[in-house]
Amino acid sequence: MIATDTSSLIAFLQGDEGNDVDKIQNVAAGGELIFPPVVLTEILSDPRSAALLEKTMPEIALLDIIDGYWARAGKARRILQQHKLKAKIADALIAQSCIDHDVALITRDTDFRHFAKHCGLKLA
Repeated sequence: MIATDTSSLIAFLQGDEGNDVDKIQNVAAGGELIFPPVVLTEILSDPRSAALLEKTMPEIALLDIIDGYWARAGKARRILQQHKLKAKIADALIAQSCIDHDVALITRDTDFRHFAKHCGLKLA
């Protein structure tokens, strides 16, 4: 399984080009694409993206929330903030979902590199 973040998923749904979009196409075709729950929430919050998602991917697999998730996400965010690095709450939640399941993340958002360096996130 490989997860995607919101920025790459939107690019995919809009037909943009890029390595991340190619990875999503390949992983989705193999039935291996999975979403952190926060990504689904972000996509469904936008009417245009929600319509594209429902048309393109009617069935979506989600990573489960594991006990202690919220505390671990908060600690990961704190680690980055202690290094004076950008750490949005949504990014911390997405990263922690992937870390908890040992799943790599497809992203075009460079902020996730900090979670990879300091918290154990795998980037696809």
